[in-house]
Amino acid sequence: MAKPAYATSSLVLGYALCSSLLAIINKYAITKFSYPGLLTALQYLTSVVGVWSLGKLGFLYHEPFNFQTAKKYAPAALVFYLAIFTNTHLLKHANVDTFIVFRSLTPLLVAVADTTFRKQPCPSKLTFLSLVIILGGAVGYVMTDSGFTLTAYLWAVAYLITITTEMVYIKHMVTNLGLSTWGFVIYNNLLSLLMAPVFGVLTGEHLSIFRAIESRGQGWFELDAFVAVSLSCVFGVLISFFGFAARKAVSATAFTVTGVVNKFLTVAINVMIWDKHANAFGLVCLLFTLAGGILYQQSVKSKGSAPAHREAVANKGRGDDDEAEFDPEKQSLVSSPKDSDA
Repeated sequence: MAKPAYATSSLVLGYALCSSLLAIINKYAITKFSYPGLLTALQYLTSVVGVWSLGKLGFLYHEPFNFQTAKKYAPAALVFYLAIFTNTHLLKHANVDTFIVFRSLTPLLVAVADTTFRKQPCPSKLTFLSLVIILGGAVGYVMTDSGFTLTAYLWAVAYLITITTEMVYIKHMVTNLGLSTWGFVIYNNLLSLLMAPVFGVLTGEHLSIFRAIESRGQGWFELDAFVAVSLSCVFGVLISFFGFAARKAVSATAFTVTGVVNKFLTVAINVMIWDKHANAFGLVCLLFTLAGGILYQQSVKSKGSAPAHREAVANKGRGDDDEAEFDPEKQSLVSSPKDSDA
């Protein structure tokens, strides 16, 4: 049965608000707490503990942790972790404008990956035009800002690759693994939390943390950093829920475009609180990005609900066969479309 339009709209709106605000909050948190690996680990921990506690109290339901399910989901969790990992490092080394333009590139790549690897219908000419407008507006916006540093640019490219992978591959897992929304939140964040120490050692961040603790002695606690990290963790829980719920409600490309279009709020706050941002011409370019998002929504609506209905029936009809076909399809998705992945 189709999800009511108001329910889908609420999920998408919730995701958009969380996505827009989280970028600003994370940027602020990283300026006050310059350990992106530890910051994301705290977000994962907050999500796991929060969902588990609410489940025990009966406020929500999530499936019990199962090792076999965790094994199947582990590749997707790795992709998710890499997407968040590159995201936070990009925000550390670049301004929010740089983040926005590379985030805006993803709908085009996701549309191609959706069509090629998930066998979704090719975007119509109007849909493709809307994606090009989004891209052009975002590029024009950032071209009015200060130039990239090499470090920021490398992290931006890594983020572009991993987030494109994540958008398509996680959609595949949500469709085929059969977990509830909160079940996905538990598995995603718990497995990512287990990976965090490994990446902390590989990047040498643990040494920086130890040196900071030793140098500050008794004065290591800072209230503004604590508040920023706490807000980041709370929004991490919220975006986990709205993100997975929205993935189930819309296509991977629509989910990605939603995140891009609603960066308007991110840009508005960015203009108010940071000293480096685009000029008036850049804001006009941003309006083109928003116009492209509106055009995309109209192009999707014009196709009608029949394709979505057929896809839902096809997914429902597959049933237990998904489990038998899961491993080879998963391997294809990991190695081929996303060169690696959030």
